[in-house]
Amino acid sequence: MKRTAVERLARHVFGNAPALTVSEARGVRTLHVGGEAVQSAMRLDDPHALALDYTRCMMAFLLFHPEPREVLMIGLGGGSLAKFMHRNLRAARTRVVELDQRIVAVARSLFHLPPDDARLAVEIGDGAEALSAECADVLLVDGFDDESLPGTLVSQAFFDAAWGALAGPGVLAMNLMSDDPRLDRVLRRMEAAFGGAVLCMPALSDPNVIAFALKGAPTRFSWQALRARAGRLQARHGLPFARYVNQLRRMNPCDAHDLIAVPSPAA
Repeated sequence: MKRTAVERLARHVFGNAPALTVSEARGVRTLHVGGEAVQSAMRLDDPHALALDYTRCMMAFLLFHPEPREVLMIGLGGGSLAKFMHRNLRAARTRVVELDQRIVAVARSLFHLPPDDARLAVEIGDGAEALSAECADVLLVDGFDDESLPGTLVSQAFFDAAWGALAGPGVLAMNLMSDDPRLDRVLRRMEAAFGGAVLCMPALSDPNVIAFALKGAPTRFSWQALRARAGRLQARHGLPFARYVNQLRRMNPCDAHDLIAVPSPAA
């Protein structure tokens, strides 16, 4: 009965457009954009929690930049990350740019996205065109259409603009799919824009890879310091940051003492 009611409300919000659907099962409400892939999920018993593993993993950017002030998000989905940061990162202002006004409508009406205030602004527009010089110290990119990233968000021009949009020290965190045939090419473009300072982390359970491109950051991060920071972040936000540190070992150059963000030319 609940599922029927939600689908009826979704049709009211979306009109007859077939590309966006909302469903509900086993206490979780999900958003689908352009296909069957889950773009966003919300636990009905805890609407502000991050229900999807990959969204929790994207918050690992705090390991490299724990006190963001200006966050720019490209892609809203159901608003999971925007809600989480609005509640948990109270010193940060978050600006979200979403291309599809229907997605904003459903995030507000069905996924508990709060109204705009001094710390949250959601606008309709092209995220690739929203990048201006040093407009943020954190840039989050999660702009999928079903299971594919638009070409404008993986171009060399986009990553060059992303570097310019970050005030240093700053970090770009981007959601990618591990089976995307463009993955290596996308990472090379990111490295070209950020001077090689790109780290990757496989999601804990979802088939996603989160890439972190760093501007004005150290070239090496002590494992001891990362673990200490992970412990503090885990206590504060309730996410498994200690596991994120372990995941970073899997895809990046490192030694017994350090995670290496920019390998030396001789390496």
